[in-house]
Amino acid sequence: MPELVAPLLSALILGLLGGGHCLGMCGGLMGALTLAIPPEQRARRLRLLLAYNLGRILSYAAAGLLIGLAGWAVASSPAAMLLRVLAGLLLIAMGLYLAGWWSGLTRIEAVGRHLWRHLQPVASRLMPVSSLPRALLLGAVWGWLPCGLVYSTLLWASSQGSPGESALLMLAFGLGTWPVLLATGMAAERLTALLRRRGVRIAGGLLVILFGIWTLPGPHQHWLMGH
Repeated sequence: MPELVAPLLSALILGLLGGGHCLGMCGGLMGALTLAIPPEQRARRLRLLLAYNLGRILSYAAAGLLIGLAGWAVASSPAAMLLRVLAGLLLIAMGLYLAGWWSGLTRIEAVGRHLWRHLQPVASRLMPVSSLPRALLLGAVWGWLPCGLVYSTLLWASSQGSPGESALLMLAFGLGTWPVLLATGMAAERLTALLRRRGVRIAGGLLVILFGIWTLPGPHQHWLMGH
């Protein structure tokens, strides 16, 4: 279990600092969820936002479980090494994206557009959100919205070696995205402004790049582990 700490922490940081990208994908929906609710009913607004985000995060964990099963199926084959290399390279790419040095990650979103065409009508039928179950279901559907950051994290999750660990990694990533989206829904500008600061994003990006280098197979891993 201790060897899981670094990946889970990195996934949490990735989700937290990738919140700016999430704002572009889900920020409008966060506003729509609470638009019809008077500002004085803050408790109801918060409950709807929590339910929506819980559904979204659970969909990430479910996707992690599915991709983890695929990764586990090839764990003892040469494909496992290729998967680890791709995961390490994608982590480096995600670090560059978070730091604001590269924007190519968004091109991966084309992969999921076909699936989203089938899910979008379902999401539309759940609007407007008038109850906690509808908010939860909307979040579960919206979690499959094409997102380069999510897809890249999923590929990383597939290299973890077991479906359970892959699901945990995606859960940690989802929890990392929660504060920014929740703060946006509750109009908490200070948190979103802090996470958008260039210094914060560069520091987080460098951490993810370092973990990407650590993930790549090679002699550096033995040195880092002390043997």
